[in-house]
Amino acid sequence: MNIVILDDDRTSLLLLKTYVGTLHGCQPVTFTRPAESLEWCTKHNPDLVIVDYLMPEMNGVEFTRQFRSTAGNSDIPVVMVTGSDERELRHRALATGINDFLTKPVDHIELTTRMRNMLALRASQKGLAERAELLAERERETLLCLGRAAQRRDPETHEHIVRVSHYSQLIGLGMGLAEPQTELLLLASPLHDVGKLGVPDRILHKPGPLTPAEYELMKQHTIIGAEILGQSNSPILQSGAEIALTHHERIDGSGYPNGLPGENIPLFGRIVAVADAFDALTSARPYKEAWKVDTAIAYIRERSGSHFDPVCVEAFLGRVDEVKAIKAQHPDPTVHSDVSAA
Repeated sequence: MNIVILDDDRTSLLLLKTYVGTLHGCQPVTFTRPAESLEWCTKHNPDLVIVDYLMPEMNGVEFTRQFRSTAGNSDIPVVMVTGSDERELRHRALATGINDFLTKPVDHIELTTRMRNMLALRASQKGLAERAELLAERERETLLCLGRAAQRRDPETHEHIVRVSHYSQLIGLGMGLAEPQTELLLLASPLHDVGKLGVPDRILHKPGPLTPAEYELMKQHTIIGAEILGQSNSPILQSGAEIALTHHERIDGSGYPNGLPGENIPLFGRIVAVADAFDALTSARPYKEAWKVDTAIAYIRERSGSHFDPVCVEAFLGRVDEVKAIKAQHPDPTVHSDVSAA
């Protein structure tokens, strides 16, 4: 484990380094200047930090404030070394994120005992984080399999859910959404057609236009998808349910299943509507040939403000080169990409 030691006094620094070096499996990383220590910590997450309070460039409390603001460092134990027992200082330090204190002159046994306790806590935190990431990865894999299960009902669109998920993420990025939202879009959008699990094969595989009655049955996939996904507490499944229900709504209120207009349509539904429509247009289906990319783009542009949210369309059009790259990277096995001809 890496233990950062920051002290402008080289004698104190050497002493602390020696003490830390007696801890099994610990590697001391020493600094005399706070700025250099912070720079190192932005590139390497330490397992524990020991910081002196009195330093000329930046005191230990300010260092900790800046350290805590760096991504990934909010839970890392920080111990401050101080010769003061002033209560106000310690309260301020605790509020900033200091976890414990060592009083000068530092006692070897006290330091090593406290370090072992904090490193045990750190190891537990890392173990929990790794298990949480493993569970999240398994959830992502399960949801992708669920999306593919629906996709297998519609064999002409092998890579449809992959392309739609990446198109949706691109649109979100173009709209300036925060990374957690665009990541959620990437994970939830593959579930948009999961409701097709409840649509009869005779309708999904029909080689021609649907009758009005058949079309009404096809439209039910939005409601079925929301019912399949909507009972979970998972943020991904909740977003997937919202997308499944609303990705065929239209800005002018003429969509289905509920005829929602404008911003009454959830944002993720508006985004996936653009991504799904573009991919459907540029993919071969039993009843049609694939459109050329530029023709599909023109279709999306012409229906901005009626079918599609203009903000989503603008974000989509602003990343057309990336859209074409995604389409080229994920072609349907039986369909030749038309990107080069576009």
